[in-house]
Amino acid sequence: MKLANRVRLTALLLTILIDSAISTGTANAQAMRTPTLDRVREYGAIFVGHREASSPFSYFNGDEAIGYSVDLCHKIVDAVRVHLNDPSIKEVMVPVSSNGRITALVSGMIDLECGSTTNTSGRKQSIDFSVTTYITGVKAMVRVDSGINQWSDLDGKVMITTAGTISERTAKTALAKEKVTMRTITGRSHTDSFDQVVKKTADAYINDDILISTQIANSPFGDQLKLLSQNFAFEPYAIGLRRDDPEFKKLVDDTLIGLMKSGEIKEIYKKWFLSPIPPYDTSLNVPMSPLLEEAIANPSDIGIN
Repeated sequence: MKLANRVRLTALLLTILIDSAISTGTANAQAMRTPTLDRVREYGAIFVGHREASSPFSYFNGDEAIGYSVDLCHKIVDAVRVHLNDPSIKEVMVPVSSNGRITALVSGMIDLECGSTTNTSGRKQSIDFSVTTYITGVKAMVRVDSGINQWSDLDGKVMITTAGTISERTAKTALAKEKVTMRTITGRSHTDSFDQVVKKTADAYINDDILISTQIANSPFGDQLKLLSQNFAFEPYAIGLRRDDPEFKKLVDDTLIGLMKSGEIKEIYKKWFLSPIPPYDTSLNVPMSPLLEEAIANPSDIGIN
């Protein structure tokens, strides 16, 4: 069995065990009682949650987890080692799904969630977030031959969103104001959602524009697909961590703000958005938006409702 498959299987089994423990309140209480840095010191390891297919933020390239958010979390792990004066602390990468990422943090399965997760007030009831690391627009992807060119053309169509994301709520809120109604189905993953439009079992795939743009760029069907120009909303991405852990949150935020002040985060951005990236050595050619430049100049952990 390949390493990536072994890691996925281990993570799945851990999720099952933890979910069972959560039902009795045991794992949740333990995770919330022990500060993260104390846990890291005790176990000699920090557990970093990453996504399997959220390029360019967090995804598998062979057996390795890579991406913009993963690189930022590597920097945080380095800061933890310095803070605890222990360079031997291991960084354990754990794959998590859209549906399971919040549970993985709350339960203690992971200590950081490094993917493409939007900072929302609803999620803040369960976890905390770092300062904003990226800002994305939410858009609809359709087939070029669908005849769909604007929001009004979506009326009566089938919309697919990925399980565990907030895209459905975001899109429905915006479309309701335009008196546009769509039927919604749910994909198991971003790849599944994308494929449903390719196969014409869904008319529109709603997700963050950068994630869809990456999928289109890496797909052999890319020339058959397009993004509608209108944004349903703008959403701030951030690194997820457990609530009520001020010492760890300060370390995470200080590390990211340090990257922002030094300009290093712009180099990391250039690596993932303006240069060829694995697995196809394709450049997304997405310049840093004015919204993200502002977020870097004035760091904040303010999310959206």
